[in-house]
Amino acid sequence: MAERSFVEEVKKLRLGAGELFSGEGILAVTKALLESGVAYVAGYQGAPISHLMDVLADAQDILDDHGIRFENSASEATAAASLAASVNYPLRGAVTFKATVGTNVASDALANLASGGVTGGALIIVGEDYGEGSSIMQERSHAFAMKSQIWLLDPRPNLPCIVQAVKDGFDLSEASNTPVMLQLRIRACHVHGQFIASDNRRSAFSIKDALENPARDVDRIVLPPASFLHEREKIHERWPAAVEFIESRGLNEFFASGTHDIGIAVQGGSYNTVLRALERLGLADVYGESQIPLYVMNVAYPLIDSEWERFCEGKRAVLVIEEGQPNFVEQNAAAILRQRGMSAALHGKDMLPLAGEYNTTTVMKGLRAFFEQYGVLAPQPVPRKVIPLLAVPATPAAPGTAQAAHPIVADALPALDDNVHARPPGFCTGCPERPIFTAMKLLEREIGPHHVSADIGCHLFSILPPFNLGATTMGYGLGAASAAALNAPAGKRAISVMGDGGFWHNGLTSGIANAVFNRSDNLTVVVDNSYTSATGGQDILSSTALNPTRSTGHEIEDAVRGVGVTWVKTVRRTYDLKTMKATLREALTTATKGPKVLIAQSECMLNKQRREKPKQRKAIAAGERVVRERFGVDSDTCTGDHSCIRLSGCPSLSIKPNPDPLRTDPVASVLDSCVGCGLCGEVSHAAVLCPSFYRAQIITNPTRMDKLRQRVRDAIIGWLQRRAAQSRARYAF
Repeated sequence: MAERSFVEEVKKLRLGAGELFSGEGILAVTKALLESGVAYVAGYQGAPISHLMDVLADAQDILDDHGIRFENSASEATAAASLAASVNYPLRGAVTFKATVGTNVASDALANLASGGVTGGALIIVGEDYGEGSSIMQERSHAFAMKSQIWLLDPRPNLPCIVQAVKDGFDLSEASNTPVMLQLRIRACHVHGQFIASDNRRSAFSIKDALENPARDVDRIVLPPASFLHEREKIHERWPAAVEFIESRGLNEFFASGTHDIGIAVQGGSYNTVLRALERLGLADVYGESQIPLYVMNVAYPLIDSEWERFCEGKRAVLVIEEGQPNFVEQNAAAILRQRGMSAALHGKDMLPLAGEYNTTTVMKGLRAFFEQYGVLAPQPVPRKVIPLLAVPATPAAPGTAQAAHPIVADALPALDDNVHARPPGFCTGCPERPIFTAMKLLEREIGPHHVSADIGCHLFSILPPFNLGATTMGYGLGAASAAALNAPAGKRAISVMGDGGFWHNGLTSGIANAVFNRSDNLTVVVDNSYTSATGGQDILSSTALNPTRSTGHEIEDAVRGVGVTWVKTVRRTYDLKTMKATLREALTTATKGPKVLIAQSECMLNKQRREKPKQRKAIAAGERVVRERFGVDSDTCTGDHSCIRLSGCPSLSIKPNPDPLRTDPVASVLDSCVGCGLCGEVSHAAVLCPSFYRAQIITNPTRMDKLRQRVRDAIIGWLQRRAAQSRARYAF
């Protein structure tokens, strides 16, 4: 199961030459791959390119029709290594993964690939989620492209440019025998638009041809002396070939040339933002016509010396707009201008922030400073924002004088941080991972705190309130490896946590097998929710769902025992808080030596609801009996202690005013978003708090027996209530 289905949209991938394609950026990329004659595609899901993997999975029949091999890779390294098929054979291949975390994992394979070079076109599609939409460290893949000399494309974020960049990327790769990286921002991945389609092409040379006619060239393998020749080949052959191709094909674009003696150089991915900022400053119209010369670098690396010289010729100054730090483009451009004796002043990070995403407001400020310095815009005084204060009484005026006004200067207002509470990310309602950390917090009260090494995934939210568990996180599947050094005889064991996605990605070898080999005595908790939930709910080896194109149902416990772990326990239902707590206690206190692995299983609630809710709606519409479980809190019984909230953190748990006028503390309340997982009730019993939680059944389309049963209940409850009321009246004074 994936976060979103593209079953209907993928039908557009069959459009032929001259037909109008309308859709999302990710669909356009897939269509461009088909039109480019790609032979194989691989990748690892992760925002913002998770949907590309989902599109490819839903388009399996179209891929099969064109003889295209598609794989959901075990990791980004696996995906990048698969491009080895393009080294000796004229096969076009593409791989995709997320940003720097993906290029980090794949960097070894990418470096070897770039060193030996490729024969067929090799395209690496990187979902670069730098900025406010990112969930990872703020870095860019630009440095990896420069390090390994992989050409980096950053097209303007509209569908025609993205599609053309895919096709140009393959051509550039083959023209220079070098892999090419295509960088797509979040908004480019999900932008909607149109382009004129071309016919899909089947690869002239197939994977079957490669298998039946094996070829090898030892000069392409990274071993001395060939590895020394690779570096020379990069500089003297591949780089000039790439520059010639970029210039002749016109991959970079010039707009409004010769209209002014200043200019703006911008990477293609930021083009829309810059144009919008210019429009708001009155220097461009709504149709995208700029009054200021623009040099749009759809190729962010390498920079083309001759194009920079052409653009800067006769200009007083040029502003480089480049997100992130270091400012690779600005530094490179400065060297080019200096070497060529150009007199144009170069600006960039001196007028724009050193780091952070460049939104329209940020770019406007930088552009205004640049334009004011060079006389394009007149300096404007910044008005002092004044807000009338109406809530505070005015100071009484002296007799015979006018009433004085009482303004508030905006700078004097309290900061939002002091008034608006932070809203950190957290687990979904009913998440099966929440009871795992509830059990850890309850056990912490009894045997004390332990070092907890976290991992990438949903369970990382346990670091935040209300659980406050977890000391480090080093990378996907590296939870156990992060605690490897903390392995010594002591009164306590270290705990590491990883998800099932991270387990299959990297954790089995770097974490579990490493713990076996080094005789670790620590505990690893593997959270098995049946999917790679943090990337969109895609299936993995241990998924319980039947996948017609993938092999699923492989138990994590079998894999763990297979590498030598002897103490392995599986909790089949994480919502069973008592069992969860007891198993954790056993793992942390047992005298058994060696690594201990606890597998905590329950299906991801988000994916479960995506599957079950449509079924429920269909059944209700058909008049069938549907029973849903809900939990609630008896306001008269609740003590207002709120430990249930502190030990659960469920978004459906809230508070409301106490109905008892003699008690001022608010009582707990269950909102309508409750999915009936039962954790709140489990917590109330496990923590020995209060009996205020109750479980109710909501029946849609009840049967006659349901209605009769409810009437009997109402009659008995009503009789008991009347009897209690009579007793109170008898003893009333």
